[in-house]
Order: sequence, then structure tokens, then C-alpha cells
Amino acid sequence: MAVTGLSGCSEGSQSFAGKGTKARADMTKDIVEKVKTAMLCMQRYSWEQGTAMQGMLEIGDTTNLIIMARESVQRKKSDGRLSMVGSDMNIADTGVNGPGVLAAYKITGQEKYKKAAQGQYEYLKRPESKNAAGVIYHNNKSKVIFSDNMFMVAPFLAQMGDYDEAMHQIEGIRDVLWNKDKKLFHHIRIQETMEFKDPSFWGGGNGWCAAAMAQVIDLLPDERKSDKQKLIEYCTDLLDGCIARQLPSGLLYDKITEPNFEETTLPAMLAYTIYTAIRSGWLDPSYKIPADKMRRAVYANVDDFGLLQNASIAPRFNAPGTSPEGQAFFLMMEGAFRKLNNG
Repeated sequence: MAVTGLSGCSEGSQSFAGKGTKARADMTKDIVEKVKTAMLCMQRYSWEQGTAMQGMLEIGDTTNLIIMARESVQRKKSDGRLSMVGSDMNIADTGVNGPGVLAAYKITGQEKYKKAAQGQYEYLKRPESKNAAGVIYHNNKSKVIFSDNMFMVAPFLAQMGDYDEAMHQIEGIRDVLWNKDKKLFHHIRIQETMEFKDPSFWGGGNGWCAAAMAQVIDLLPDERKSDKQKLIEYCTDLLDGCIARQLPSGLLYDKITEPNFEETTLPAMLAYTIYTAIRSGWLDPSYKIPADKMRRAVYANVDDFGLLQNASIAPRFNAPGTSPEGQAFFLMMEGAFRKLNNG
């Protein structure tokens, strides 16, 4: 299976490096469409459906976004959880569907989407969804805190106007999982016992946190200036911790500090975060250099079917392969790149 990509140039593939700008742009557009189609063909759990909707939103594909939001609402539980497929354990993961469903309401004006988003919000606010410190559990089985949770819940809470809760979740997850010496997040911890279920600095988990903070920074109103500045410092520290470990290929290891395999989802997540942050004006433009290197490396791992290879494989995330979230963050990365460069 051949791999096509952007290695060697800022847009387009090696096969026509040196061709005109239009040819490079057409090649990029073709790859993006293939990635999107491949993602839509994949089976998706709740967090994958929600992240895929955000990918559609980022590249401006509102038609597919609305269709996906419709499915998310159709498969909601009576307790408010969206996109419930295959498991009743999900707590935090379902929250990531909120932004897509809320966007569908704003686009269509249909009350069913507003009502569904409100139901998802109310579920996240339930005391039984949280630990003693008020941090939302990842699931209702083992009652642990994942770094992933930051992206699953905080941006949606901020979109619902609950800025206090969004900040509380970010601070709570950071208190449990942040390693200030490494400038990275551990993956999974049982807060009540402070025992690590997964002490590794998993790439995907750190990417979720970076993207979440970038989104919440943009969502906070001007009167929350101190909160914005706090998150800017948090997110910049995390970006520095990741960039310090960027490999010559432009990628990072799946477990960032452990040489297991060079992974593609985290670089897409980080590039998305950096492009978003530079466009928003709170990150120095020099960060675009490592982000562009990440983007080229990610493109170089897209195969002829539009599958982003060497992603942490779904659903176990224990080997190189493919995942819906890898596909989605490719789209989010590309959408943020276009917004930064095209205004």
C-alpha cells in the first residue's frame, strides 16, 4: 500500500515537488478528501464520533457535520449522553459530541439539537459523574481520571457558557496528571488513591490536552483575562515539553519519553493547536516551524486510501495503525492551517 504525502514541500507531494502552486493545492485538497472519506467509513465510538464532527466543522463541511450530529442525537441515552454505541460505561467521552451537536443547532435552528446539547451538559454536571474533587470521571466502571477527559468535556462546557466548570475540569485534570519536570501529562490516575493506572506520557493524551486548552482559550470571554493567561501558560508549557522531544522525522514517539514507535496522531494534534494559537495571537509565530514539520510528516503517512498510518491504533491504542481520531485531527490540523494562512 503506497503512502503519499507532503514530505519535501509545504503543500503537495514529492511526486510533483517543483510544480506550480495550483498543482500543490489540488494535491492537498485531494488528500484531505481521501482522509475525510476514510474517516466516514470507519466504525466510531462516542469520542470518535464527536471528534470527527469537529474535524468536519474545522474544514467547513457543514453538510456532513449535520448528518453526523443527527446520528449522535438519534443514538443518545435517556440520561442525556450522546452517541452511545457499544458500551454503557462512558461518562466523559460522550461530552465531546456536544460541540458538534451545538453547531448543528446554530446552523439549522432545529430545537432537537439544542435540547440534546443541553441534556449532555446536564449529564456532565451530575454529582455522580464526578469524583470527590468535582472532576469528571472517564467512565463509571473503574472511576479514573484520563488526560483525554480535558478535550472530552472542557471545550463543550465553555461553549455552554459554564466557564467556571470548564476551568475547574482543566485545573482538576492538571492537578492529578501534570508532571512539571517533564512538562507532560501522565495518562491515567485513580485520584482517590493517587495510584497511576498508566503512568506513561501517552502522546494522544497530551494532544487531547493541548487541543482542549487552545479551544477554551478562544472560548473564554475578555473578562476572563486571568483565566486565559493561565491557560496560555499551561498550554505553552505543554507545547514546549512536546516540541523538545520532536524526532528528526517530525513525529514523536507514541509514549513520548519512551522509544516505542513514531506516531502520527499527536503531531496532528499539536500542529492543530499551534496553528490555532498563532492565529488567535497568543503564541509566538516561531512555533510554526515545528508545526509545519509535523504537518509534513503527517501528510507523508497518508496512504492511497486516505488512511493516516502509524497512528496509535484504535480501539486499544497499543501499536501503530489507524484510528478515527487520527483522521479527525488530520482534518482539524488542515482546517487550522488554512485559516492561519488564508485569513
